[in-house]
Amino acid sequence: MTYRVLDAYDLWLPLSMLVVITIMGCGNGQQKSADNTQGNDAPAIDQRSYNLGAIGAFGEMVDVGVKTLALSAVLSPEDMDALVEEAARVAKRNNVEIYRENDFLVTDLFPASPTVGKHVIVIYKGKTKQEYLDLKARKAQLVASNQYTGEAREEIAHRFGEMLSYPEWKIDELIEKNRSE
Repeated sequence: MTYRVLDAYDLWLPLSMLVVITIMGCGNGQQKSADNTQGNDAPAIDQRSYNLGAIGAFGEMVDVGVKTLALSAVLSPEDMDALVEEAARVAKRNNVEIYRENDFLVTDLFPASPTVGKHVIVIYKGKTKQEYLDLKARKAQLVASNQYTGEAREEIAHRFGEMLSYPEWKIDELIEKNRSE
């Protein structure tokens, strides 16, 4: 029987994913304090700190290659104004870059309504921002030529899901869900 010594990375990835899953399961993207329910004596976490923590966690995942591209919570322009400067510092600490998106790429992965008039931070490394912008431009071309239908529409959603490093089954599930809504 062969044994392998675990190093910090072996433990970091599962733990960091647990932290992200826990963080993402708690918030709703609104700018107010999380309340203390069920007699929890822990202090409330303000939404700004929560959002910055999520940006940090996603930045770390992008930095190590778990995700190619990640997104912050969808925020009002005013809430984003109050967050973006610190988000840039968080991104720098995680060796990633951010792009403030005020015209989010809407595909069949997500419903359009939550992003109308809102901003989101795109978290990336290297050429990924340009790939995102190219995908937006491709969608705009298809829309302008009345060809954003069927396979072309599904391809845009699939490519965006792949950029977000979603597994194929999840991409298909989201497309199906949003197609029916």
